[in-house]
Amino acid sequence: MVEILSLGRFHLHQNRPDLRRWVPAFLSSHKTLFTVLWLAAFASVFIWQRNAVVGGFSFLRWGVASRPIPRLRPVAFNLTDFGGVGDGVTLNTEAFQRAVYAISKLGKKGGGQLNVPPGRWLTAPFNLTSHMTLFLADDAEILAIENEKYWPLMPPLPSYGYGREHHGPRFGSFIHGQNLKDVVITGHNGTINGQGQAWWKKYRQKLLNNTRGPLVQIMWNVTILAPIFEAPNTDGIDPDSCEDMVIEDCYISVGDDAIAIKSGWDQYGIAYGRPSMNILIRNLVVQSMVSAGVSIGSEMSGGVSNVTVENLLVWSSRRAVRIKTAPGRGGYVQNINYRNLTFDNVRVGIVIKTDYNEHPDEGYDPKALPILKDISFIGVHGQGVRVPVRIHGSEEILVRNITFQDMSVGLTYKKKHIFQCAFVQGRVIGTIFPAPCENLDLYDEQKRLVKRSMSQNVTDIDYDF
Repeated sequence: MVEILSLGRFHLHQNRPDLRRWVPAFLSSHKTLFTVLWLAAFASVFIWQRNAVVGGFSFLRWGVASRPIPRLRPVAFNLTDFGGVGDGVTLNTEAFQRAVYAISKLGKKGGGQLNVPPGRWLTAPFNLTSHMTLFLADDAEILAIENEKYWPLMPPLPSYGYGREHHGPRFGSFIHGQNLKDVVITGHNGTINGQGQAWWKKYRQKLLNNTRGPLVQIMWNVTILAPIFEAPNTDGIDPDSCEDMVIEDCYISVGDDAIAIKSGWDQYGIAYGRPSMNILIRNLVVQSMVSAGVSIGSEMSGGVSNVTVENLLVWSSRRAVRIKTAPGRGGYVQNINYRNLTFDNVRVGIVIKTDYNEHPDEGYDPKALPILKDISFIGVHGQGVRVPVRIHGSEEILVRNITFQDMSVGLTYKKKHIFQCAFVQGRVIGTIFPAPCENLDLYDEQKRLVKRSMSQNVTDIDYDF
């Protein structure tokens, strides 16, 4: 399942610039990098946040003329064909349901396309169907109803045992699909607006008795925005027990992890046994003032393996990339490859944490220890970083076979304890900056051993800065 946990909003784009070409280019050019950062910061944060304060969650319309909607399926419908009214007041749940039902009959004919015209289309949660394209036109906004009585309750995910925030059932997602094939959500910069402020307020006031639901399951290129403050636990994309997946060409600025790969929680995830594997994340620009740009865990009890993160820019964030776990999780995180990472104004660049002690109940097994191994960081650059590396293994959970190569990160504070390690085994290939911790073996550029570490269990972790 791929979920956006932020009941905020995301924008859908078609015919966007090819980020495969321009992301690697700007990562190598500091001048262009700062230009993009200024534009991204000013447009997506300042203006959007101002708009959120003034108008709640209204979508920023840039004055682009309406474009004709392309036909991407053999049969195409408009929401208005099923009685939809885009006035922001009329409830369109039945219109969406009738449209999806009509498309469900077209699977053998190549499926169907549902076009959402310009307007504000208020609706309760609804399901998608296989062989369906949901297309949002210019200035189209699918608007989630705020009244929680319209939101269905679902059993907890079997890999979690309980709702993540409350025991018992959880709210379903706004746009939901289950066991589907061939589903596309795209458009001309339309918006799916979860009206998250109402939910965040209830969460902070402890007025919710069930875990909040995700916004939508997604495919295709997206921009995901949620307030970077006071929007609790608003992850961007959470691949949870997913296989064979690509996340690419996205801009994500949220109030928690931009991306968090998961696979179940403690004994429930171990029993469910569904790993996340074969995941490619590339060509992303992300911001997380509270958590991290790309995380793995902490709920990873089904295992996470064969993950590649490349061409990633993390800016103005608390952490850049992070792996987090704890005794009781079991499972494994292995064969993880990070390539071409750029950090700009980030407190901590690379984090591995093995004492993230949140558990669903007292039934977890503290002797179920996760395995962390075969993790590489190649091509790590940036500036304005306070602590470039903090790898906090433990006597119970040793971080094994970690590799650093081609690393040069500009520092905010020139102190000794900036490449921090504890209970880690691995190697550094060639010269990197800042100088690595003494826990790691040193190799030259030809990968010949220069110095073997005798201090793998040395602890040099300092959380004071």
